[in-house]
Amino acid sequence: MALKGIKVLELAGLAPSPFAGMILADFGAKVIRVDKPHMPTLDTMARGKRSICVDMKNPHGVQLLRKLSKQSDVLIEPFRPGVMEKLQLGPDVLMRDNPGLVYVRLSGYGQTGPYKMKAGHDINYIATSGVLSMLKRKDGKPTPPINLVADFAGGGLMAAFGVVTALLERQKSGKGQVIDANMVEGSAYVASFLFTAKQRLFSNEVGENMLDSGAPFYDTYETKDGKYVSVGAIEPKFYANLLRGLKLDQEAMPHQMDVDEWPNMKKIISDSILSYTRDELTEIFSGDDDCVMPVLTHAEAPQNSHNKEKKSFFEDAEGKYIPAPAPRLSRTPAKADSNPQPIVGEHTIEVLKEYNYNNEEINHLLQSGTVEDNSIKSKL
Repeated sequence: MALKGIKVLELAGLAPSPFAGMILADFGAKVIRVDKPHMPTLDTMARGKRSICVDMKNPHGVQLLRKLSKQSDVLIEPFRPGVMEKLQLGPDVLMRDNPGLVYVRLSGYGQTGPYKMKAGHDINYIATSGVLSMLKRKDGKPTPPINLVADFAGGGLMAAFGVVTALLERQKSGKGQVIDANMVEGSAYVASFLFTAKQRLFSNEVGENMLDSGAPFYDTYETKDGKYVSVGAIEPKFYANLLRGLKLDQEAMPHQMDVDEWPNMKKIISDSILSYTRDELTEIFSGDDDCVMPVLTHAEAPQNSHNKEKKSFFEDAEGKYIPAPAPRLSRTPAKADSNPQPIVGEHTIEVLKEYNYNNEEINHLLQSGTVEDNSIKSKL
């Protein structure tokens, strides 16, 4: 696996940091989630990880994390600026101990600027980045795509990419570096196309452009059986195939790019699609040059013939279908761990031994409350 041998400490957090850690684990890194004592985890993206429970408010816990960091390649921290410094665990300390450490600071607004201490969530970050204003239909209000843009695309994925680039550069310099992975800048970067193509493709009001639900040939439509299909017939030949499949006379329709006629064209196409079931439309538009596809539910997607053949989903220990890692590497592909996700502190003793703590030291850490062990079979 591509990241085999890389040791990662992931300080427990929500959404972006677990996703970043999961990506690294899928591609072979040894990821240790550092949990807090007496705190249940909401992490659902901990596959392939191990959990050690450390009280970092305890001076011994601080020293423990310093020792773990000294023997690790990557540390991911998801706190507001200054929190790690107050614990005496900032990059100046940990990178003095380990100059090769890649220190990831994953936050909402970044390590500098007037908003650096503000609380927030995905919706706030994409609002600040300018992205949320462009995610709406005509006459509708801005609607966040759940929390995918900032937390996962602009946050976790960008952080993981930053780790890989920093590790690559470390091969040349031998030095680690600090990564400011913040979700405002990350979500803006993911949406670069919306900014760079503003004058060409998004010059009209939001919701009246080709790709933001304004065009009749790029939208979703309800079917006769209450399901939906996606239409992406942008190119003229695909648009012609769309009309042909729906038995609509192209000569009688306004020109495809007559923006003023788009609302009327959308009504005609919508009425036609509404006369078919989703399965009927899937059959009608089964050719390679038909940009019409059924909108599959999350339960249907793993059973889709294409996804099944490609093994795009796998079944986890609880019987749930989960997306397989992407992208696919030809020689060192990622492999998702299908075992149960770790409970808080499940691997505390195992990890301590791996980092060269002896039985006496481990007993001291347990008795002092510095660490918590929740393993079933732990024996010292």
